[in-house]
Amino acid sequence: MAEDRSGAALVEYSILIGLITVAAVATIKLVGTWVANEWISLKTTIGA
Repeated sequence: MAEDRSGAALVEYSILIGLITVAAVATIKLVGTWVANEWISLKTTIGA
């Protein structure tokens, strides 16, 4: 019975880690796009 619980916990933690990873990658991608756009805007404003 204890093995069943630890196996279920392992699956739950694996799914949780996967979801956190996907959220982190999506956030990094969005922030990266935002930063790139801000640099382009700054470059245009300065006239470089």
